Amino acid sequence: MNKTELIAMVSEKAEISKKDAESAVNAMIDTIIQSVADGEEIRIVGFGTFECHERGERTGCNPQTKEKIIIPATKVPAFKPGKAFKDAVNK
Repeated sequence: MNKTELIAMVSEKAEISKKDAESAVNAMIDTIIQSVADGEEIRIVGFGTFECHERGERTGCNPQTKEKIIIPATKVPAFKPGKAFKDAVNK
């Protein structure tokens, strides 16, 4: 499923126009991205948790030259599904 299909399903299930559904989906995605980028955790009970993890600096290897390189520390977004979500998938 892509974003257009998601918007169509939200529109149908919520019985709202596709334009309103698109605004709602875009607002939710933008809010999640901004909040996680600001270091906040978003917890939606029954669905899951969006959070930011910090990956430390580490040593890697260039596969072409076999030269050791330093990979800098970075932040990565993460999603941890909730119990209800896991149970629904595992039915």
